[in-house]
Amino acid sequence: MSPRSVSRGLAAAFAAAACGAQANPYDCLIMPSQTVELRSAVEGVIEKIHVQRGDRVKAGQVLVQLESAAERSAVQLARSRSEAQGRLASAQNRLDYASKKVERTRQLQANAFLSAQASDEAEAERRITEAELRDARETREQAAYEYQHAQNLLERRILRSPFDGLVLDRMLNPGDLAEAGTGRKPILKLVQVEPLRVEAVLPLAAYGRIKLRSTADVVPEGLGGKHQAVVTVIDQVFDSASGTFGVRLDLPNASGKLPAGIRCKVDFPGLREQAARAARAAADK
Repeated sequence: MSPRSVSRGLAAAFAAAACGAQANPYDCLIMPSQTVELRSAVEGVIEKIHVQRGDRVKAGQVLVQLESAAERSAVQLARSRSEAQGRLASAQNRLDYASKKVERTRQLQANAFLSAQASDEAEAERRITEAELRDARETREQAAYEYQHAQNLLERRILRSPFDGLVLDRMLNPGDLAEAGTGRKPILKLVQVEPLRVEAVLPLAAYGRIKLRSTADVVPEGLGGKHQAVVTVIDQVFDSASGTFGVRLDLPNASGKLPAGIRCKVDFPGLREQAARAARAAADK
């Protein structure tokens, strides 16, 4: 083999070594998009839990109901007050009568059949009834706010799913006391599995070669099959000890067939193509 051929071979080998890390699939981990421990915002005894471990849930679905007989009664009372028409109708009728009385007294005064004092008294009565009508309207508005407040208090005793996902675990049961606060035992643990999150660690040599929104192929360990994911995060802070940086990808999972919490391999076609071009360029030198 000629020295020139050896030189070309070494150059190609060095290029492959430098880019080989980018060209080969990396280890990765498939994880849920988010994990939530569902706790109550208020303290109360659990009346019903509508889901079990492994159940699929939809965003807004009722999962847990605390005992709320007193709150439901308060809602009914507040609604009755907000819908009451008697006081408002009574004030309106009195105002209509007072207004007609003012018109009659003015006509009588114009014809000198009634004194000015009587006319003034009728006008004062009309103003009083106007104030009573305003007070009745304000009272009804306040009753509407109280009704909304009572509904909000009742709603706090109903726990709903914050997203579409799965029930990972159920820690409490009906009859248990749900305690408010982050340090208290959660009722349910939920995970979002659409989309899934793929976490990979890459060598520094790959930095700058991967772009946001680029695609990569993910192969779950033990399941086979190739699934396309999209790069959503590229870490800007490196790990100096290992000479690596992190990359996060979103993996669509609308069918829910892919599980979370398993290892995988991720291959970036763009890096493979760059490595191949670098090797060809080195071989041509």
